[in-house]
Amino acid sequence: MFDDFQFASILVSTVRNAPVLIFAAMAGLFAERSGVVDLALEGKMLAAAFVSAAVGFATQNPWLGIAAGIAVSAAIALLQGFVSITQKGNQLVAGIALNIALSGLTFVLAQFFFMQGGRTPDLGAARLSTIVLPGAEAVAGVPVIGWIYSSLLSGHTILTYLAFALIPLVHWVIYHTRFGLRLRAVGENPHAADAAGVNVELTRFMAMLTAGVLCSLSGAYLSVVQSGFFLRDMSAGNGYLALTALVFGNWRPVYTALGCLMFGFFAALQVQIEGVVFPVIGKVPGSLIQMIPYVVTVVVLAGLMAKSVAPKAIGQPFVKSR
Repeated sequence: MFDDFQFASILVSTVRNAPVLIFAAMAGLFAERSGVVDLALEGKMLAAAFVSAAVGFATQNPWLGIAAGIAVSAAIALLQGFVSITQKGNQLVAGIALNIALSGLTFVLAQFFFMQGGRTPDLGAARLSTIVLPGAEAVAGVPVIGWIYSSLLSGHTILTYLAFALIPLVHWVIYHTRFGLRLRAVGENPHAADAAGVNVELTRFMAMLTAGVLCSLSGAYLSVVQSGFFLRDMSAGNGYLALTALVFGNWRPVYTALGCLMFGFFAALQVQIEGVVFPVIGKVPGSLIQMIPYVVTVVVLAGLMAKSVAPKAIGQPFVKSR
């Protein structure tokens, strides 16, 4: 039943596409809940993807590549924090500037080190291996349940499982910890938080550091899991889609993750229907099919932007009252 409509492949691809967006969206959630607009998700993803692929290839160890990607993305996030938080710079300009700079820099460094047209060599054995859940093969023949367990839930890398485990973890941190309370306070009313004894700048820096770490996992997933190499601008707008998922989810972890799954589904659908001949209209041009995730993005923004309530202090630099 599933195979007749290729629905099985679409669902499995959705699960595999979603972690890129989930990691980036959760990163943006921490930054923007603290009051900092994080348009640099795209750039940090690219930097982490390049460094993870380059170090992973050089050492033939994916974990060293991922660790290096985390370090670089965290450093970029702290630089972004210095410009936006300490120096009170324009957060939108800082984010766009980082995206442009890192898009060019990663290409130049890849060309300088590997001389393969701005990409890294294939990682081969240095890619993360998939995990087969216990009993997956034994229940594979069971109708529906067997397919769900053996194909939909099993056979993914540890980063995939980490991405989905991150959703309840982030919800708990944001709504049930002292750090989460302070984070929401500085994002809604930083002056009131400051009067209550909360160090606004330190809290925002911690949020940016967390965002840098999570965003690095998104980039590492692109190069170490999905592609097996780094390619110029391979993030392909996923950082902006993650921001759209934030708007869709009203800056709440669970609803944001649902938005990521929605975009992952349409990305998978785009691949599945390419080349398919439809009744009456025939074969749809590939360029139109590739537009599907972005058309969905525009529709979501047009329909939900007015209804979404962002943190009140987002984008506003904090100037301590004297």
